[in-house]
Amino acid sequence: MKTKKVTLRDIADQVGISAASVSMILASKSLSRFSDTTIDAVYRVSRQLGYVSKHAKEDRRVVVIVCPSVINPYFATIIQGMEQEAKVKGLGTVLFTTYWDTEKEKRICDFAKDPMVGGVIFAMIPQQPELVRELNKTVPVVAVGDKQNELGLDTVDVNNFNAGTLVAKHLLGLGHRHIAYLSTSLNSEHSARVRRYEGLKAQVKQFGNGAKLSLLTSEIPSLTELNTVDIEHQTGFSLAKRCMKEAPGATAMVAINDMVAYGVIDAIKDAGYSIPTDYSVCGFDNIYPSSFLGVGLTSVEHYIIQGGKSAVRLLCEKMSQQVPRTLESGAVTRVEYQNRLIVRTSTGKPRL
Repeated sequence: MKTKKVTLRDIADQVGISAASVSMILASKSLSRFSDTTIDAVYRVSRQLGYVSKHAKEDRRVVVIVCPSVINPYFATIIQGMEQEAKVKGLGTVLFTTYWDTEKEKRICDFAKDPMVGGVIFAMIPQQPELVRELNKTVPVVAVGDKQNELGLDTVDVNNFNAGTLVAKHLLGLGHRHIAYLSTSLNSEHSARVRRYEGLKAQVKQFGNGAKLSLLTSEIPSLTELNTVDIEHQTGFSLAKRCMKEAPGATAMVAINDMVAYGVIDAIKDAGYSIPTDYSVCGFDNIYPSSFLGVGLTSVEHYIIQGGKSAVRLLCEKMSQQVPRTLESGAVTRVEYQNRLIVRTSTGKPRL
């Protein structure tokens, strides 16, 4: 039996507007004439009914990728993994950067409701989970980032708490008893950073024996993120200088990520100290420059390329479903890669 083709009139009847209005909205013409509620309703109903435009073969295969920036090789690498898998799946991709600007994240979510978008991948945990969960009711969404139960989205997980414990165990095992954690903005909008700190703190507390963890952070506004290419290196450099003054007993510095760690390394050397004789340094993410002989940074491997590919596979599975599983049953899918500590020359026994 031949399936009846969904028409503009079918959508119009359900939304309660004219077919001409539906046509304009789906073509993104004169959108100022319509309320956000009406536009969202047209997008939602067109997806629910399975409306296929004459350009759908190409348009419905476009995936939106959202990330904070591309200057950090972590995000550049995970995006490349996504692009590799997208090519295999025959998907086109569009990249948006937010620089941790919540207003820009909101605008991207509004754009993604357009029926030309087949799905959305956040290369980080969204700063506004409620907003993205609402988007997920209209268009399939997958997020990559911290393992957490309350997000309510399909995710490719990084267990950042475990990553923190791995670093702490390594440094404590070497004999370090005063560790400093150096981080960019540390708040609820950056759960991965918080969970790494919590993993470090839990392991140090469990170890006891006089072990201590110091915390040094630097708040970075979104506009600064956008306008300062080397902001993470600068932040690591300044935090390390502060650490040497404010926590003089620290013998190991753990940076929130490898890019910040590079700034830490330069600050330690600039102060006339050596690594790891005077200070041990660790990072997270194991981006490719960390393996260079001139860097040799001890870091935590999260399997970035593989995670990017898995995110696209998971999204394709969601895109193929008529009714999203998360809406039907409340269930979510999580793909988790095990962390692995990569020990290099930046860590050693503490100074006497």
